[in-house]
Amino acid sequence: MRKILLPLACLLFVFYSCSSTKKVASYGTLNQLTAKEQQEGWVLLFDGKTTNGWHSYNRNSVSDNWKVIDGALVMDTTARAGGNSGDIVTNDAYENYEFATQWRISEGGNSGIIFNVKEDPKYSNTYTTGPEMQVLDNIKAEDNKKENHLAGLLYDISGTAALSKPKPVGEWNDVRIIQNNGHLTFYFNGTKTLDIQEGSEEWKNLIANSKFKTWPDFATSPNGKIAFQDHGHEVAFRNIKIRRL
Repeated sequence: MRKILLPLACLLFVFYSCSSTKKVASYGTLNQLTAKEQQEGWVLLFDGKTTNGWHSYNRNSVSDNWKVIDGALVMDTTARAGGNSGDIVTNDAYENYEFATQWRISEGGNSGIIFNVKEDPKYSNTYTTGPEMQVLDNIKAEDNKKENHLAGLLYDISGTAALSKPKPVGEWNDVRIIQNNGHLTFYFNGTKTLDIQEGSEEWKNLIANSKFKTWPDFATSPNGKIAFQDHGHEVAFRNIKIRRL
């Protein structure tokens, strides 16, 4: 019986190993650039092993709540309970670029990708100056009542429920943010969820009808840092990359 079971166990091991490899391969090589991407000018913002290139907002280092787990940059709620928490931002600022990442949210979770962030002690939060692409569990998160608060949309400014098509909780979602000479475009799981010129009349009207209408420094800069939000829920990011345009 042992002679039969041993080859069977080996076959099952090979099958599940290949299946796992294929699943990762569907996104390309995890946290690595292809030769084509390198030629196109893409650079990694996360190496899959360290938090190099990032720091906590208005701090010199990365706070305890952000950790690298299984090749992903994770907001760890257990570490956050210790009090050393906050949003994480890129070391560099960007203006004209294409940004891409994948995110996975916990059940009921809420987070965000905030851009054009101005880092200054006079601003207590990244969202004081930077607009946000929403990261959300559309089904169970508390902040799911307004359409433009749903995943993949420009938070509290633009978007409808028909455009927000997140994967089920636990699966990875694909994101692209393109900002070029003030023209802003969002793609979420292959669907274009935003296409607008910053500073246009349409843009001004949307801001005037949002919660940010009385925030004097909100969305006033054409450039800034990119942030991942600590909203108190576990969220993970991987395959984080950017290319300047």
